[in-house]
Amino acid sequence: MTPQRYRVQSGDISLQVYTWGDRRHPALVLVHGYPDNHRVWAAVAERLAARYFVIAYDVRGAGESDAPVGRDNYRMPLLSADLQAVVDALIPGKAFHLAAHDWGSIQSWESVTTEPLKSRILSYTTISGPCLDHMGYWMRKRILSRSFAHQRQVLKQTVSSWYIWFFQAPFAPELLWRAVAGRFWPLYLAKREGVHEAEPNPTQTRDGEKGVWLYRANFINKLTRPEARPAACPVQLIVPTRDNYVGTMLFDDLHEWVPELFRRDMDATHWVPLSHTDKVAGAIDEFVAAVERSDHASTLAALRVHGNNNTDRQAFAS
Repeated sequence: MTPQRYRVQSGDISLQVYTWGDRRHPALVLVHGYPDNHRVWAAVAERLAARYFVIAYDVRGAGESDAPVGRDNYRMPLLSADLQAVVDALIPGKAFHLAAHDWGSIQSWESVTTEPLKSRILSYTTISGPCLDHMGYWMRKRILSRSFAHQRQVLKQTVSSWYIWFFQAPFAPELLWRAVAGRFWPLYLAKREGVHEAEPNPTQTRDGEKGVWLYRANFINKLTRPEARPAACPVQLIVPTRDNYVGTMLFDDLHEWVPELFRRDMDATHWVPLSHTDKVAGAIDEFVAAVERSDHASTLAALRVHGNNNTDRQAFAS
């Protein structure tokens, strides 16, 4: 299935946008992570196009979208403004469903939890991408805890996130992508993740090289100075249980921020949209359809995450 292509302006940069399906159907936006572009969602989009108007785009720095230079050009508010520009151009004034993976999920939490898009997002499916503010509270709670188990969780996640600290270094990550990583990325996915792309990504080196600015611009300030970020819409959490980068324990406190939280664990590694395309498409379809019918609370009750203890959130948010 060949998607329709559009060019959308967001401030000073131009974004490449793709759509599948009929505009008269409910709108569903898919946001990719790092070091990917919209292609990571293409197979899922094709499976959902019969029921939804599916929109995907190359985030700034990836694919055929512009890649501005410098840390300030990759801050969360600008990433959220890019999503707003895309939906304002393709579905002006309309509400929509949102699904995102990895960094796409991390940045989409900004839109899910703040206006002006918070009131337009009908549902959110998040895969392997915690909100950095939620993660900041999660880490603070465990660092201050006297529980050895809690402190071990922080240590385990810090080790798994070694690349985040490496990406803070100037020049070295870019040089690595140009010299080695871009060429051998398909082999890395196959050997480390058990994932095979349908065809090589022609902008892989650029996607990896430019995308490191996402980490430099947002991680340290968000983790050290987190803000209260409650969600209003129903949220579906898809957790690959063999994720080598995002520990499953990072989502233990998510119910404190999301009143309507539904969780699905999948026996998969990080790139689950590629490795388990049918399952991911089916999970998104079931969730979005239930929210559209307004019966998600009953039909998906077995997936509901319940939690009534908001003490930690209130204490840290004050």
